Amino acid sequence: MTEVKLSNVIAPSFHSVHKDIKQERHTHYWLGGGRGSTKSSFVGIELIQGIMRDPNANAVVLRKVKDTLKESVFEQLCWAIDVLGVESYWHIPEAKLVLTYLPTGQQIRFRGADKPKKIKSMKFARGYCKYIWYEEVDEFTGMEEIRMINQSLMRGGEKFIVFYSYNPPKSANNWVNAEVKLTRDDRLAHHSNYLTVPKEWLGEQFIVEAEHLKETKPLAYEHEYLGNVTGTGGEVFDNVTIRRITDDEIKDFYNIKRGIDYGYATDPFAYVVAHYDRKKKCLYIYHEHYKVRLSNRDAYEHIKGENKDNELIKAESAEPKSNNELRQYGLRIIPVKKGPDSIKYGIKFLQSLESIVIDDIRCPETAREFLTYELDKDANGNFKAGFPDINNHSIDAVRYALNDEVMKFKEQDQKKSDPDNPTPQEKQAKAIKQMTGGKPPVNAFTKW
Repeated sequence: MTEVKLSNVIAPSFHSVHKDIKQERHTHYWLGGGRGSTKSSFVGIELIQGIMRDPNANAVVLRKVKDTLKESVFEQLCWAIDVLGVESYWHIPEAKLVLTYLPTGQQIRFRGADKPKKIKSMKFARGYCKYIWYEEVDEFTGMEEIRMINQSLMRGGEKFIVFYSYNPPKSANNWVNAEVKLTRDDRLAHHSNYLTVPKEWLGEQFIVEAEHLKETKPLAYEHEYLGNVTGTGGEVFDNVTIRRITDDEIKDFYNIKRGIDYGYATDPFAYVVAHYDRKKKCLYIYHEHYKVRLSNRDAYEHIKGENKDNELIKAESAEPKSNNELRQYGLRIIPVKKGPDSIKYGIKFLQSLESIVIDDIRCPETAREFLTYELDKDANGNFKAGFPDINNHSIDAVRYALNDEVMKFKEQDQKKSDPDNPTPQEKQAKAIKQMTGGKPPVNAFTKW
């Protein structure tokens, strides 16, 4: 076997990732990057080396569409075998999509995820499926599909390593970009681009094409070559911060807001708890109860346990029966009148905040909704007016919880946009002033 120095085949930006894998520090490796970042080459080398070092390791490599396997990941792994100088140890068939390590019979199998339910637990002549590689993971439909496949393949072994390689989609709200922001102790997210790769690996023409796009279309260059999330313009919330909110922080929260958005069969019941720091214009969302087919009685039992002091809860007004039932159980609930433009002003208020901090461990569904909420497009690709009323149950619950703040924001916004059209409160104050000649009104009982 030819001795190959890894620094000659792995780009400098991946040295730390290689060390992390070697030390078995994480399970899930999300590798995002632009063109020429060599992320797929890196995964290919790690798979070949990993299988040759561990006699019980096998691998399954997936793409969304089966027809794309041969000319992408299969060829990539053949390249890795060649560059590592281990061709004599591997059987590479002409037609069948499988690579076999000859000394032990370990295999790398290739599957399309066109129908993920058909990807079931695989049996290997030796060992188990230690490695899984999702190439172009952004082509998959979402984490539900990924979880279904992982649950099938990650069986019968002690240690697993899963690679997710992708070019980050433009939209910050795409499920892949949102998923990478979420907190998991067993996950390492890594970003790379061609600037960290030796130029001789890429070739002169690659550099020429990249520099030309940089000069002519800088935004396209930033997305395609640097692998940055440039956005589509349809992102609703660009002020979301995902992080853990500690128990010590929660102990100091004082301006607690609670809201409910009702649902049952297909739409979930959403109950959220947040703290609003009015001075810093910062919202902290740290508790959720998000379930379908949840009875009002079960909802009450959960809320009673969380809201031990029975503080006020604001809920949507379209469910008077549910509101009355929860009140009969003992909860303090008031309905929030929706009124004209309530969705628009509720979301505009949330957009105006300096930061919306969401603990995705305590509130995974709320984090997902805020990160992926995006404007709809029409048939011509133009953004539609108004905000979509879909996948926004926690967002609605947050709007209801902050209804008093939203109403103040609405009045101020309307006054700014039309100073000649005073609010009802201003009209009332003006009328009183005219009646009294500017003097304070006399209390009738005092006068008598």
